[in-house]
Amino acid sequence: MDEARAREVLAAAGVATAGTELLALGENAVFAAGDLVVKVGRAPELLARAAREVAVSEWLAAAGVPAVRAAEPEARLVSGHPVTLWHRLPPAVRPAGPRDLAALLRRVHALDPPPFTLPRRDLLGGVDRWLRLAGDAVSPADAAFLRTRRDTLAAAAADLVPHLPPGPVHGDALPRNVHVTPAGPVLVDLETFSVDLREHDLVVMDLQRARYGLPDASYEDFTATYGWDVRQWPGSAVLRAARELAGCTWLSQHIRHSPTARTEFHHRVNTLRTSDTASTWHAF
Repeated sequence: MDEARAREVLAAAGVATAGTELLALGENAVFAAGDLVVKVGRAPELLARAAREVAVSEWLAAAGVPAVRAAEPEARLVSGHPVTLWHRLPPAVRPAGPRDLAALLRRVHALDPPPFTLPRRDLLGGVDRWLRLAGDAVSPADAAFLRTRRDTLAAAAADLVPHLPPGPVHGDALPRNVHVTPAGPVLVDLETFSVDLREHDLVVMDLQRARYGLPDASYEDFTATYGWDVRQWPGSAVLRAARELAGCTWLSQHIRHSPTARTEFHHRVNTLRTSDTASTWHAF
């Protein structure tokens, strides 16, 4: 799915495409359309996830957790693509930081599970789909390496004993998924909400520190606000490695159309093959 295809889906959904602005093109194409934000998913099998995101939005609203709100009560399937509509947030008053994220995670982690079923955090479940979308742009050797590493890490993660009580997690806990409105920070991108180890949400920032250049002081702000450093837990290296592999494989679906993504993908695979834990990765 590229921007042109996503705009065709918008038109089929009855959303005017003239004047709409593409905000992001990743797992979803995300458009600003007047007072709405419209998310177009890549494939029909993502409809259930889109529907769950809408349900999560309503649940968080009832629980008083600041989060983006759905503008329609159900996800639609339009021309083979999930489509959800959201109330557009006011412009951010400043960039979100680690403290904003940590404070929101504390509120999420204090919640009991919702009255509907949330899945486990299947961090590595997208590996086959991403590689399938990449097709022959990924060499058979690289694909086999990534799948083997996926199987090894999945087995190791299944044996982890958590430090924190399991429960609801955001699943993609990054400052970019916090929007600071005039009324305060709110969570966005709710599609990976799960019920699983709370540590899943905390290793994300450790990976930002290790791979993406997050300053140590910013990481310390995060852990001080949350109240605990996940690196104190013996299982943190396993979850961080799983997150790292997911981030590498996720990028593969973009390499057909982006030379920059292709270069970065090969860099990431090489660092995993050589057990290079020091090289910086570039965010996409």
